[in-house]
Amino acid sequence: MNISAELVKELREKTGVGFMECKAALREAKGNLEEAVTVLRKKGLSAGAKKAHRETKDGLIGSYVHNGKIGVLVEVNCETDFVARNTDFQTLVKDIAMHIAASDPRFVRKEDVGEDVLAKEREILMAQARATGKPENVLGKIVEGRMSKFYSETCLLEQPFVKDPSITVRDHIAIHIQKIGENIQVHRFVRFRVGE
Repeated sequence: MNISAELVKELREKTGVGFMECKAALREAKGNLEEAVTVLRKKGLSAGAKKAHRETKDGLIGSYVHNGKIGVLVEVNCETDFVARNTDFQTLVKDIAMHIAASDPRFVRKEDVGEDVLAKEREILMAQARATGKPENVLGKIVEGRMSKFYSETCLLEQPFVKDPSITVRDHIAIHIQKIGENIQVHRFVRFRVGE
């Protein structure tokens, strides 16, 4: 498969990984940029992955209120108070708060979803899959595919970013990790809506 230099450059800017590794990841992902990011992350090659183990003890609590009807508070952590005062970081926090207001996630990440919620969701999805009349041996794959959709609808980091739906919130944060040079983590959030 022929991978264009422009696509490799875009992946390099997104991940901070070298040219040859980006090209190999794009080949493995058959030219799909998002899949190539995943390939690099699995190999631990992206700059964000290298910084992910570092502690985040500083940060900001950001807020966003939409038309006086929806309000969000979000805690986004970084490594130092220097970065917490950085305008790029502050913009990121504001963007995340706005995204939460618009997209109404229930959890920060997949790992935050409780076993009881997962079991109930899988039970519902299995019943829906059986209702299609498909063979029993493919029902598990159908359920897992629908679980991916469940995560992308309910987990903040898996959701398509509201300002650029071609990337996830996780990818948007990774771009800022690369740009700023520190680990950045969304710790928690709360979303209020009038009447709820």
